[in-house]
Amino acid sequence: MKEERFFFHPNPETGLLPADEATHATRVLRLGVGDEMRLIDGRGHFLTARITEATNHRCAFAITATELRQPEWAGHIHIALAPTKNIDRIEWFAEKATEIGIDRISLLDCKNSERRTVKTERIEKIIIAAMKQSHKAYLPQLDEMQAITDFLRRDDLPQQRYIAHCHDPRDIDTNTEATLPFLGDILLRQTDALVLIGPEGDFSRDEVRLAMQLGFHPVSLGTSRLRTETAALVATHLIRLANR
Repeated sequence: MKEERFFFHPNPETGLLPADEATHATRVLRLGVGDEMRLIDGRGHFLTARITEATNHRCAFAITATELRQPEWAGHIHIALAPTKNIDRIEWFAEKATEIGIDRISLLDCKNSERRTVKTERIEKIIIAAMKQSHKAYLPQLDEMQAITDFLRRDDLPQQRYIAHCHDPRDIDTNTEATLPFLGDILLRQTDALVLIGPEGDFSRDEVRLAMQLGFHPVSLGTSRLRTETAALVATHLIRLANR
């Protein structure tokens, strides 16, 4: 069975592959005039196209068929996390979360953050590659880093929002229970959801309190103490299962 060749193009109506995809198609894969390829626009469409012009850095095509894919899951899956000092771990999360199924990734600057700046260009390329590899029709949104205090006050956050932390709940609020509820037990099915994941040193108590004041529900991701990127992936998977 011949393997399908997938390329990403956010605006396929232009009839020209982006420069990096064109180079890969013509110089790496050695595709030429008349060869067929598949395009993903990241907005739900899979397109079949035939190459009409091919040089080392230019690849023109004509679309021969278009297929609209419905989303694989109900609801909108959003994870906001504090990037780790080793950026490779966040890149790993972005790749795996895209393969599993996620709609949006936001980067948070917290009191205990190990990394204050992130260049998102490389992460975006990893997300695109993962989308193509896993044959996802929708490209996840990647947000630039934002201070957590500003993020918490955004007006575009879903009603179902959670903050995962490892503090004793009674240190946050003396009137609360001693054990946090497990995220998988309280998720509403088939609806938008957002989970906040803190840095290696966890959210500060004040950050958790502010989140709770602004409508975030504190949750646990299990009995094991997880690394940031692992916790984020666990949260992604739990929401994905609830929205399948």
